[in-house]
Amino acid sequence: MNSTEQSLLLQQKSAGGNEEESAAAAGGRVMTWRAVVEELKRVGYLAGPMITVSLSQFLVQFISLMMVGHLGELELSATAIAISLFTVTGSSVLIGMSSALETLCGQAYGAGQYRKLGTQTYTAVFCLLLACFPITVLWLNIENLLVLVGQDPTISHQVGRLQIWLVPCLFAYALIQPMVRYLQTQSLTVPMLVSSTATLCCHVPLCYALVFRTGLGIVGAPLAISLSNWLNLVLLALYVKYSPACAKTRVPVSMELFRDMGVFFRYAVPSAVMICLEWWSFELVVVLSGLLPNPQLETSVLSVCLNTIATLYSIPFGLGAAASTRVSNELGRGRPDAARLAVRTVMSVAAVGALLLSSTLFMCRHVFGYSFSNEKEVVDYVTKMAPLICLSVIMDSLQGVLSGIARGCGWQHIGAYINLGAFYLCGFPVGIVLGFWTDLRGMGLWIGVLVGSFTQTVLLFIVTVTINWEKQASNAKERILEGESTVTAPLLV
Repeated sequence: MNSTEQSLLLQQKSAGGNEEESAAAAGGRVMTWRAVVEELKRVGYLAGPMITVSLSQFLVQFISLMMVGHLGELELSATAIAISLFTVTGSSVLIGMSSALETLCGQAYGAGQYRKLGTQTYTAVFCLLLACFPITVLWLNIENLLVLVGQDPTISHQVGRLQIWLVPCLFAYALIQPMVRYLQTQSLTVPMLVSSTATLCCHVPLCYALVFRTGLGIVGAPLAISLSNWLNLVLLALYVKYSPACAKTRVPVSMELFRDMGVFFRYAVPSAVMICLEWWSFELVVVLSGLLPNPQLETSVLSVCLNTIATLYSIPFGLGAAASTRVSNELGRGRPDAARLAVRTVMSVAAVGALLLSSTLFMCRHVFGYSFSNEKEVVDYVTKMAPLICLSVIMDSLQGVLSGIARGCGWQHIGAYINLGAFYLCGFPVGIVLGFWTDLRGMGLWIGVLVGSFTQTVLLFIVTVTINWEKQASNAKERILEGESTVTAPLLV
């Protein structure tokens, strides 16, 4: 398709040549029930599978940790640290960088630029593989680094062994994440649902066999995680290669992937910073809890809180992915009213979901601690923390969608500044003061994170409601047609 044909195609779409699209666009402005119901169907079709995909990926690591816990305290501690390092230094970076495709591929697909979508995916794969090499060097030297910062040498040695076995998983992640965004931006979520579910089902017996039946012991867990992720990658790759649904966007590898590297990194770097700053803040809270009086109790309770939040976050993650896809697709089509309708619909769903989740969690506050520990002291402490966890669930549900909107619009750099200010200039100072200078201790640290989440949510909401959607759609169209290589800031009213 030449540039003239592409221009005509975009003009037809923006002019409302398709009656269904015109009705949906009009519905975005007047919020008719029919338009809202149709949008709810689209959001549900996207969000449902993405929630399962996110939960499946989390459970692969969580189940591995549970199995290793039966080997002994040393094995559990080393595996927990190794998985945490994998998340903090590996998967969070790769997921963050690949989120750039939610802007680039989402808008390209909405505009009918199918070849561009495929090329940008190749660019992302190449760039993420490059990022894996310095991370690998870090992991190969992690034992010495842990000893240097005061970690127990025995635990550090085991972590070093485990981290080596997680290197293959790192490279699998670098291939999986661009492929997930490639499919997500085309609303091809069912294949990811099938792939992730099949991978999880295979992982459980595989991990059990490697940990308990082969003599590998602790090493069996990271090996199982790596093999499961490569299985997931193979299943997704087979679908992309042979499915007719990907025929329009399946392009051969060419030198064009190097041409788009500058544009990709302009989105990828702030995307990674935006996501990593938030993820790291929760991990740092658990680390700081080890400096409190009675660190074993504080660390155990905050770990329970963190795992609860991480599990429940699969829901706002799926809704955020749906918001990102819908917004980027509609902006690429030049339909600001439809993008506005998508935002309102997903935010409404997120608000209702947040209330249901937090209410259920609060009603179960006296018992859900037993899911992680049989110690009465730990369970009672978790019960005291439950109201704060419920508030965190509400904030995460809202900000997860708002962050997805940010990625769909392409203003991840604004989100990075917001997360930096919210968590590290507002949240952490409050948490440190309350945690170390008052009797709140672990609760004080979590209140600091909650203050950061609240600040983040409010700022993202302010930016979202002040976006000029017409100008956003106009800029997206111009960028696609003219091949702009620069990233524009969000246009506010």
